[in-house]
Amino acid sequence: MDSRITELEIKISYAEDMVDELNRTVFRQQQQIELLVAQIKALRKQIQTDAPGEQRSLRDELPPHY
Repeated sequence: MDSRITELEIKISYAEDMVDELNRTVFRQQQQIELLVAQIKALRKQIQTDAPGEQRSLRDELPPHY
């Protein structure tokens, strides 16, 4: 009986460590998502201020080697 309890305690300990690691991973990913959203908003704002009423064409933005 004691060995079964010990095994369960070990498994619970591993599970707690895994949950903690997953929580840290999700937290880091959420920070990255928030940073990317902020960057996208800044880019959209920059595009709107550069040419607020102009229609843009992808042909106008060809890379220099074309």
